[in-house]
Amino acid sequence: MSKGPGVYSSIGDKAKDVLYKDYAQQSPIHFHYKFMDWNAGFACKVIEIVPGFRTVFKCTIPDSGKVELQYVNRFTGISGCIGLLGSEEGQYEPVLNFSGLLGTSILSLGANVAFHIPTRSITKLNAGFGFNSAFLEASLTLHDSFDTLKATFYHQVNPLTQTAIATQVKHSLSLKETGVNIGVQHAFFPETLFKARFDSSGKAGTLIQQGFWQKFFVTMAGEIDFGAEDKTPKFGVSMALRP
Repeated sequence: MSKGPGVYSSIGDKAKDVLYKDYAQQSPIHFHYKFMDWNAGFACKVIEIVPGFRTVFKCTIPDSGKVELQYVNRFTGISGCIGLLGSEEGQYEPVLNFSGLLGTSILSLGANVAFHIPTRSITKLNAGFGFNSAFLEASLTLHDSFDTLKATFYHQVNPLTQTAIATQVKHSLSLKETGVNIGVQHAFFPETLFKARFDSSGKAGTLIQQGFWQKFFVTMAGEIDFGAEDKTPKFGVSMALRP
């Protein structure tokens, strides 16, 4: 367990990893060729450029890119970034994002705000609370200018096999609608990870990830929407190099 609270984006990150990471989801803007949609992502982190400071660079082609500066100590985590966000018209618009997190490795409280520079308007206003323990990690966050409430729960069953369960409950205050997403993961072998998830809208997904040389990972993922008229399954393949 880390000594400090981390940064705002780390709230509930273990539950989000089980439920969403590596599920071969396409970004809002993507390339299309015949029956395939695809995009590419790059990320780089430089730790401790000076004591307490680190930088993060992320780029998803053709969707977005950002450069982020983070400052972390025992009781605070502050980050600021500037990025370009693509639109369906093929234009890229600059966005500023600031977030702060106060607390410890056990309890933390923070907020996140994003500014759309061309219109000088706030496009994102979130707040969140995180709780981390050896038995349970939980978070409670407000999104969409405090209109959407999300609660996440994560429990590691067996660290040797990476077996874990995670749940996210999402409630819209304006629409008075609630959705639930449940996921599990298990490593059959040290380099072979299996994940599955199911949500209350009828979508089910699964993936299997195979690692090679502890740095290169190939993931095959599938999803089917039982609530849709077209129940044709969707499949995706992704590859990642993680130094």
